[in-house]
Amino acid sequence: MSRRGIYITLTSLLLLTSSWSVAQKKNDPKKEDTKKEVPKNVQRSRELESASRALRKWLDEDVSYVITNEERTAFKALKNDEEREQFIEQFWLRRDPTPDTVDNEFKEEHYARIAYANERFASGIPGWKTDRGRIYIIWGKPDEIESHPSGGTYDRPIEQGGGQTSTFPFEVWRYRYIEGIGNEVLLEFVDPSMSGEYRLTIDPNEKDALLHVPGAGLTFDEQFFGRDKADRISGLTNPTNTSALGNTSRMNPFDRLQLYANIFKPPEIKFKDLEAIVTTKLSYNLLPFRFRTDFVRVTEDSVLTPITILLQNKDLAFQEQQGIHRAMIHVYGKITGVNGRVAPSGVFEDTISQDIPDALFKQGLESASIHQKIIPLRPGLYKLDLVLKDINSGNVGTVSQRLQVPRFPDDKLQLSSLILADLVENLPPSQIGSGSFILGSNKVRPNVNDDFRHDRSLSLWFQVYNLKLDEASKKPSATVETLITKNGREVKRDVEQASELSNAAAQMTLSKTVSLKDFEPGEYSVQVKVT
Repeated sequence: MSRRGIYITLTSLLLLTSSWSVAQKKNDPKKEDTKKEVPKNVQRSRELESASRALRKWLDEDVSYVITNEERTAFKALKNDEEREQFIEQFWLRRDPTPDTVDNEFKEEHYARIAYANERFASGIPGWKTDRGRIYIIWGKPDEIESHPSGGTYDRPIEQGGGQTSTFPFEVWRYRYIEGIGNEVLLEFVDPSMSGEYRLTIDPNEKDALLHVPGAGLTFDEQFFGRDKADRISGLTNPTNTSALGNTSRMNPFDRLQLYANIFKPPEIKFKDLEAIVTTKLSYNLLPFRFRTDFVRVTEDSVLTPITILLQNKDLAFQEQQGIHRAMIHVYGKITGVNGRVAPSGVFEDTISQDIPDALFKQGLESASIHQKIIPLRPGLYKLDLVLKDINSGNVGTVSQRLQVPRFPDDKLQLSSLILADLVENLPPSQIGSGSFILGSNKVRPNVNDDFRHDRSLSLWFQVYNLKLDEASKKPSATVETLITKNGREVKRDVEQASELSNAAAQMTLSKTVSLKDFEPGEYSVQVKVT
């Protein structure tokens, strides 16, 4: 057969002792070079500063009117720009009315409103900062606008007392219905300075240019019932007096004050995409977790994608009952394609339960909880969203990440993901099937952190596809080489002939265990080569 080779390298294997540890690093030359250049590269520094400014602008300007207090607090608690960018993506996703499509109509409409406000309502300050701009951005275009751009003579409606007066420029916006506020919402904006800046007011007298002119601009109530105009100015007129004209609940100052408070609140999230986010309140302390994805071929067009999640028990909230400490974590996952549509089997929900007896509780807090979901996917580019919620504390952790599922063609020598595992064991025939940590006839529990203790063993698991068979022996004549290095120096090398393995075939599952007792603590690389 023709000699072809394939390499697969895992660049982070960290050995720990009980007394100290070495921080994990990725032995990626490109990344290392980039990191070295950052302090010296002024352009890179400017780009980072510009990105940070853009994130601050997003919070302080772009969404300042529609973000909830809980979301704002959670955003400020994030520690780096990567987390903030993931937060922003999920912020829009939670408000997307059609999450299964490419377009996010809410986001597009929101920025269209900002552009309209800046164009139509600017008055020495950007339009989005004005009261009209703010209301327009939050609630959209009103159903009707009564506009008096020049003020002038004005006949008051009967509910405001009737009579004729002269006014400053003003507008009345009418919304037939606003969710959470009510029907027939009327908002009045007045420009008392004649500068073009209209301010939302709860006082119907604010637009009255003759308010402080004695004997001018009187209401019917003041003309025919002898009421004192000064009482109207000072607010002493009793709005509940049934003998007075203009007695409606809309004119009640308390109702108007309540409307003023409600109208500036962020709108409720109508379209809540991620189920765990729907039922939770964003916490100040996001729930930390780590995860990894691996890829195992089924056919050329189908790839098993194990998603393994790791939580440190010390980050969970336990509740004690009858001598058992229990933590409960709800997991929601969603995988979408580049077209925005959810992949088949791309939505999953699970619960992680961790029980620790009271006698072992302190010791148990030093360990971790691991969970896995295996999803069959077609090769291609996806987006993976994960949301975890601690039921006892309410803390939430989220992540959104690009997911590239590789293609394993039938005519090329290929390897699956190289999985560094805490445990690899053969399963009896009765347990072979589908489920967490089950790959073929093996149970494989990945080490998500790639951290291994000095007194433990390292297990390797991977598959080789499309090995060519020798015509005479009907076995592959390939060589499988495993190399472990530290700082580029060889530490351990194993070479095996595929034909000598018990399961020699065109497709092979290989696993091996490496004792770490002779390894010094540090960072190692594992490389598998098949030729």
